[in-house]
Amino acid sequence: MATRERIVILIGQYDSPFVRRVAIALRLYDMPYEHRPWSVFGDADKIAPFNPLIRVPTLVLDSGDVLIESAMILDYLDEEAGPERAMIPPAGATRRHALKVCALATGLADKAVALVYERVLHREKSQAWVDRCTGQVERVLDVLEADRAARPTPFWYGDAIGQADIAVACALRFAREAHPQLFAETRWPSLIGHADRCETLPVFSAVVQPFNPPK
Repeated sequence: MATRERIVILIGQYDSPFVRRVAIALRLYDMPYEHRPWSVFGDADKIAPFNPLIRVPTLVLDSGDVLIESAMILDYLDEEAGPERAMIPPAGATRRHALKVCALATGLADKAVALVYERVLHREKSQAWVDRCTGQVERVLDVLEADRAARPTPFWYGDAIGQADIAVACALRFAREAHPQLFAETRWPSLIGHADRCETLPVFSAVVQPFNPPK
């Protein structure tokens, strides 16, 4: 009897850096998935039965279990891929560092999203909040730039792409599209060069959606 192919359901639009990094990992791991490009604003009623927080990405497993946060989802995918294929070091200082890079990248993306919400959803803007989030974004970019500039390898940890590379590239694309005024040509050249090289890979160009701010 043929084994049934396991297919998971990924909920969320690809203009989210969090959804996009999960979709790219699924493709790099050759894990088939069904994509439901639901918006947390326009499709909240569809998302809520799967995720009461109405957040994306949400991953529905073929077992019916639901994973509701990108780091949790990627931890599951890395485990499913197995130690030989996992795009994260298995243990030790390198693993901790890779997880830190991922955390900085996703934190950067989170602050970039917060700035979008402040700009488009709030009638009265808080300049103090804008300045705080902008400062956090810039400090993270400074730290990631210094780290990447010190590494001569094609990817963050050698010749093979990993979760840190994906997280940084997805965060950078979103931030650059949402806040182009922050990105002068001479700022963070190693980091932007790294992200641009990732974006030339077929898997990145296959999983992309222009930034469309909520209205």
